[in-house]
Amino acid sequence: MSVTPEHLTIEGRGVALAADRWQAPAHEPRRGSVLLLHGGGQTRHSWQQTGARLATHGWTSISVDARGHGDSGWAADGDYSQDAMIADLRAVAATLDEPPILVGASMGGMTSLLAQGEDPGFALGLVLVDVTPRIEPEGSAEITAFMRSGMGGFDSLEEAADAVMAYNPHRKRPPRPEGLRKNLRERDGRWYWHWDPRFLGQRGEGKSAEETARDLTGRAVDAARAIRVPALLVRGSESRIVSPEGARELLTLIPHARVIDVQGAGHMVAGDDNDVFAQGLLGFLDECVSV
Repeated sequence: MSVTPEHLTIEGRGVALAADRWQAPAHEPRRGSVLLLHGGGQTRHSWQQTGARLATHGWTSISVDARGHGDSGWAADGDYSQDAMIADLRAVAATLDEPPILVGASMGGMTSLLAQGEDPGFALGLVLVDVTPRIEPEGSAEITAFMRSGMGGFDSLEEAADAVMAYNPHRKRPPRPEGLRKNLRERDGRWYWHWDPRFLGQRGEGKSAEETARDLTGRAVDAARAIRVPALLVRGSESRIVSPEGARELLTLIPHARVIDVQGAGHMVAGDDNDVFAQGLLGFLDECVSV
């Protein structure tokens, strides 16, 4: 069944956030709310299939463009810190009638982990999509390099699609690159990823990138230890961001968590194999409502 989302604008902390909301069909008993948070450099459209699928199973799902990404506003002060992202998440959750279940990929997963761990009553469940407190530095560097490599723009959508395939060979190449229009904007005959370049420069005040990463890891470890709600890690088996060791470490921090390895998928798990991802997510949501 096709479900068309409703477009929303939600006021975050000093920025307007663009969002899509999928409502369950009238004949489907409503089960709750799910917030879908994308990774760095992505947009809310990465959750399009997932949002529609959740709605057909009775879930109201909301996918949000993070500040500085997609159709959301760019921070006037250049603040793309985790605290700013968490404040935006809380603003979105405040528009709901009940505590949500958080589903976050990469950057969105870290935001969700910190928000829930630092406020245990915030959400009813937590799904981390290829992110844990321990992030493999080589994989993180590859993402940053990919994002920086596109800052000069592309001559065509086809060239942008080539860059995506070079970074993510696990993903099947679409027959036409037109879908990338949602993630790119044309200026002076060239196509640019539509996110604020200042996002890549975000650092802790007076700290190196390494120090900032260590601080974030320590904060994420503390947050994970505080998680008491149902929790799920969905990891791509070919991920260079979350290693098997990182997944095992998460289970020492959140012993009740479940882990699903999506075979053949890389870091972009939901896009690499949406059927397997959605099946695992729906099974987890069934557990959340039964708790």
